Amino acid sequence: MNTKLILEYLSELKQNNNREWYHANKSKYVEANAQFEAFLQELIFKIGEFDPSVLHNIPKNLTFKLVRDTRFSHDKSPYNPAFRAHISSKGKLPVPVGYYIMIKPDNQSFLGGGLFADMFRDATSMVRNYISAHPSELESIIYAPDFKNLFTVQGSALKKVPAGYDKEHPMAELLKNKSWYLEYPITDDQLLSPEKLIDLSVNIFKTMKPFNDYLNKALADFTMPER
Repeated sequence: MNTKLILEYLSELKQNNNREWYHANKSKYVEANAQFEAFLQELIFKIGEFDPSVLHNIPKNLTFKLVRDTRFSHDKSPYNPAFRAHISSKGKLPVPVGYYIMIKPDNQSFLGGGLFADMFRDATSMVRNYISAHPSELESIIYAPDFKNLFTVQGSALKKVPAGYDKEHPMAELLKNKSWYLEYPITDDQLLSPEKLIDLSVNIFKTMKPFNDYLNKALADFTMPER
């Protein structure tokens, strides 16, 4: 797997973000995407050593398209110069939560986990209810030294604790959230060594697994809305 080739292609796409360049250089995309899928396959095997629920996944089914939805955006660039994937027991669906990776030039890459999508009200309610009922379990996860050294729980949030929840709850700040996720930044230099990147990713994902497990217990009865 050649992560340098991935980064070079995405950097070129960023500089030439138009349909003409993209189609004229489709062979470069095919090659870079193949390298990304090879990287994902190795990552799946390594994650599977501590989370076997992901081992059935096929890399090409986990990735997201480069094409952007520009209908409601001031930025009309047709492509997002990033290779992205979500690895979970149900592939790239946002629930159950799993392991997210984005490779993007200019030090914008990151490893992620947790619930990014805040448009599912049922999911938000399920997580809030679980946090409300199981605060000490969450405390033991997010205040563990290894976790604290790597992560801060992020997410879009309300200004106040929502109605129906205790304002004095020990996890009151996280009850305000509508999403709960983690991000670990990756530099372009780190991307250039695929073996070290795999090792780093596995370590980060292994450390975040208890957080993912907590959210997945909260979301056990969640059903994706029908389109």
